[in-house]
Amino acid sequence: MPLKSPTTGDEGMFYGYRIVAACGVIQAVNLGGVFAFGVLFPELVREFGWSRTAISGATSFAFLIMGGCAVFMGRAGDRIGPRAVLTVAGITFGLGYALLFRMEAAWELYLYFGLLAGTGLAAHDVCTLSTVARWFARRRGLMTGLVKAGAGVGQVVVPIAAAALIAGPGWRVACLVFGVGAMVVLVSGAQVLRRNPASLGLKPDGEAPEVSVGQVQGEGGATLKEAFRSRTLWVLCIAKFCDLFCLFTIIVHIVPFAVDHGMEPTMAAGILSTIGALSIVGRIVLGGAYDRFGARRSLLICFAILTASLVLLQFAGSAWSLFLFAAIYGPAHGGFFTITSPSVAEYFGTRAHGTLFGLVVSCGTFGATLGPVVAGGLFDTLGHYGGAFALLLGFSIVGLVVANMLPRPVQAPAAD
Repeated sequence: MPLKSPTTGDEGMFYGYRIVAACGVIQAVNLGGVFAFGVLFPELVREFGWSRTAISGATSFAFLIMGGCAVFMGRAGDRIGPRAVLTVAGITFGLGYALLFRMEAAWELYLYFGLLAGTGLAAHDVCTLSTVARWFARRRGLMTGLVKAGAGVGQVVVPIAAAALIAGPGWRVACLVFGVGAMVVLVSGAQVLRRNPASLGLKPDGEAPEVSVGQVQGEGGATLKEAFRSRTLWVLCIAKFCDLFCLFTIIVHIVPFAVDHGMEPTMAAGILSTIGALSIVGRIVLGGAYDRFGARRSLLICFAILTASLVLLQFAGSAWSLFLFAAIYGPAHGGFFTITSPSVAEYFGTRAHGTLFGLVVSCGTFGATLGPVVAGGLFDTLGHYGGAFALLLGFSIVGLVVANMLPRPVQAPAAD
């Protein structure tokens, strides 16, 4: 039945909220799968005897593929819309995870999780969050936070479900079940998406259209060429490199670290779930705060919280201290993933948002690529995580300094 109004009634509910809900589900499945790999990690060590460097390398390869493809996925989303891109990406991601069921050699881990799942992951942020940035202006930060809260739900639920399946039928069945389920959910969610409100004759935030659809269709902001000449774009890229270097290293290595300190794998997986749960708070609270504070102050807050948590991690080892670390770290984790897309829109508008956001994500995923494998290599060399966690603290401090270089906003985050 057609929409009766852009803003009121069940049938006339602003379509942007459906976009937010669908994007949240897509994020939950994709990021839940990334977190679940941390639960899978000890099982691969136990069954195959592979080094932590080799296993971490597959994760890093996935992030490298994700980063390398993010610009192209963003560009494709700008040109042909998010629905088609996310449909293909959902099939690719789910297939990669499902094929782990038959894995027997390390090269298969790199092919299935690294190449296939990594390619599918490349679209999950740039297409969903660019779409949200186009559907909302005044509430862009909050709506982005709600989408990323969906990712937090996935980070809580999927690792626990994966751990339960691993404890029962085993890790192979867990990968197959998750992969097939992911394909179904991701492809279904993608069908809800529309590129922008103009495609339905609406305006951002559900405001009543006051001009023709043809006039609404235009999107403001910098061109790709103009943005490339801006120092601000590269400051955002460096900051994203620093935060993802830290964040993805924690995702991959915190469970093995906890297991090394005597925790049962299921309990150690609870650390990931705690991070996911507290990241939901960070995504919503810091997303809402972004609409008031803007990019620079929001990013400084995230790096300050991250730095505080990593100081604690230098001395953590007991179960209570690791869960305390997770409780402090979690909001920063969620905040970083929430504020990047609206920050790009704040400084550059939405004309080329998918491409520019993809570029920032690409630079960040080089950090996500290096972090886990460097940490794994340091562990294999030193026999402990002390050097790796000290390195994370250093990158967090660098990120804090770099974030301070962003321009101070002249006004509140701009609507297009």
